[in-house]
Amino acid sequence: MPDIKTLLRNSTIALLLLLGSPTLWAEALEPLKISEQHQEVTASVVRQLSEHHYREQALNDQLSSEFLDNYLKTLDPTKSYFFQADIDSFNKSRRKFDDWLAKGNLTEAFRVFDVYRQRLVTRLESVIASLESDEIKYDFTKDDTLVVDWEKAEWPKDKQTADELWHRRIKAALLDLSLAGKDLEDSKELLHKRYTNQLRRVKQQESEDAFEVIVNSLTTLYDPHTNYLSPRTLENFNINMSLSLEGIGAVLQTEDEYTKVMRLVPAGPADKQGELRPADRIISVGQGEKGEMTDVVGWRLDEVVDQIRGKKGTVVRLEVLPSKAPADSATKTIIITRDKVKLEEQAAQHEVFELNSGRDRYKIGVIKVPTFYMDFEAYRNRDPNFKSTTRDVLKILGKLEKENVDGIILDLRGNGGGSLQEATTLTDLFIDRGPVVQIRQTNSLISRNYQAHSPAAYRGPLLVLIDRLSASASEIFAGAIQDYGRGLIVGSQSFGKGSVQSLVPVEAGQLKLTESKFYRVSGDSTQHRGIIPDMTLPSLVDAEEVGESSYDHALPWDRIHAVSHEKYYDVNALLPKLNPAHESRVTQNPDFTYLNGQMTLTRKNKDRKVVSLNEQARLKEQETFEEKLLALENQRRKAKGLSLYESYDDIDGVADDTQSDEEGSNDEAANDDGMEEDLVDFTAQSHSKIDPEKDPFLNESGYILIDFIELLSDMDEQERNRVANW
Repeated sequence: MPDIKTLLRNSTIALLLLLGSPTLWAEALEPLKISEQHQEVTASVVRQLSEHHYREQALNDQLSSEFLDNYLKTLDPTKSYFFQADIDSFNKSRRKFDDWLAKGNLTEAFRVFDVYRQRLVTRLESVIASLESDEIKYDFTKDDTLVVDWEKAEWPKDKQTADELWHRRIKAALLDLSLAGKDLEDSKELLHKRYTNQLRRVKQQESEDAFEVIVNSLTTLYDPHTNYLSPRTLENFNINMSLSLEGIGAVLQTEDEYTKVMRLVPAGPADKQGELRPADRIISVGQGEKGEMTDVVGWRLDEVVDQIRGKKGTVVRLEVLPSKAPADSATKTIIITRDKVKLEEQAAQHEVFELNSGRDRYKIGVIKVPTFYMDFEAYRNRDPNFKSTTRDVLKILGKLEKENVDGIILDLRGNGGGSLQEATTLTDLFIDRGPVVQIRQTNSLISRNYQAHSPAAYRGPLLVLIDRLSASASEIFAGAIQDYGRGLIVGSQSFGKGSVQSLVPVEAGQLKLTESKFYRVSGDSTQHRGIIPDMTLPSLVDAEEVGESSYDHALPWDRIHAVSHEKYYDVNALLPKLNPAHESRVTQNPDFTYLNGQMTLTRKNKDRKVVSLNEQARLKEQETFEEKLLALENQRRKAKGLSLYESYDDIDGVADDTQSDEEGSNDEAANDDGMEEDLVDFTAQSHSKIDPEKDPFLNESGYILIDFIELLSDMDEQERNRVANW
């Protein structure tokens, strides 16, 4: 027999559902049960957050209010399922969750989830019925609109308002699919499958699903990297951390109803395949070369991961909405062969290329470091030949010295971090003795144990190339090089991951808890702000979508005391003389002009607050968008002496041909007009093998390094001593 709390909760839910929705489509669901273990874990998590999290934040009425908002946003980010009456009911408890959660009391939190499940099931059954009905028509000639600015959207006041909203949502989805090339009946069938699958999964939800959402709605208020990991989630976390995952090598997260690619594991299957990009949204997943594509919009993240993961050598197909594309664009299917990430494939590589400055010819060495790796097992076994980033780069430096290079570019684009020890020892190759990073603990103690201990192995001109995907250990290395004035930092603002997490056992699962932050020797944090380059290049990814600053509740940037350190070059004194030539080249470079224009155009398109549901208006918008992209591409091609495209459709066709040609295809269509370098998207160049001729970022970095070399050589001894301290 149910206890009194369960009876009261059932009665309250039933009353609320009736008040909020006069007509119920769905049969009432049985409320999820709260276990004693859930209560114990909740109280334990609250204690850990209060006592050990880096952000000193009291669990009080204010945080209680923020918890409810975060919880509701997690459950219903598009304000599509709850009614305003539901929200009014929940608001009565807005300032009580702090007391309840501290005691492990989850009654009200579970009630919110139960109401959500009931609203969701009711709505999904209603939508499925409408898609099956021949009586409900979708008129795409009316000037209807749909608000897509969810932050400013309002909760539906009643069922009629919600029904009208959902009619527009379904209409918008059908129009998007139609504009992407599907006919109306196929589009309705796809949406029917999508919502039917979602309904099935909702009905299979268990109390553990609700509990994880509730707890993480609290933990993420402290920072986005603090999470409760249930046994199931912990298993996925351990697989990803070990990099032994037999899958595609991509880090994913949920955003609204989509699974979004955050970054690619260097040398992983997706990285080597070259088409998947950060911020791409995965629409469906298919098994094998011809398996049916399963729509995964609205799926839980771990369910999508299960679909993508598989045995080495098997094929998975991903239908994605490209990061730079609007929602009504055609999707793209990417075929990836699953594999394990091999340590040797993540090893540093190098290349030498030559550039002519106009007065002399220079040899530039490039060292690509995909990740900060170390074979810890071989190291522990005292294997004298263990692999590590530092050991490999040291060998490369010896080879480049024999080739008499004039300067070195260290390429950290796409490097998401790795071993802190390796970031320190790699810095040691370029500076003399001194501290590399400061780490501030929750108790305010600051450690400076990571230091360079040896004289620099390389003392020549150095440039470090970074991008938005350079994170964590990459930022520590780049920050140290910048603070010491050891070389130029070039590229775009880095990711901004400057916090450190540890795993703390809490009953059944574990709590990934942020306990410290990284600080540079200058005292600046790498958190949130990342590394700001000395000289900038266009960014290939939108900083509003990718990076620490894109997360809600990210720890802020701040400063602590600087630590005494050397200054090898006064870079700030040199920048006024280096920047004019650099800016002139970037302005005149057709690839950079194209990328800047493309980013501006796609961002403007994504920032729409309202979308039209009129087919002709949308077709006109799509046509205008494609015309502008075509004009940008033809502007680039004209400047490079290539033949122009006649239509937007030609862009994807030739780009695909070029990709096939690069992979060894004998198809001569790719080179019909001599366009060996005719790739529209340059993102792959930051992750592929070193090829300066096809990589405008690397090429421009080479010219910057030459400017630096010539500027120093043109100085008299007194002036050189003023800006250089070697």
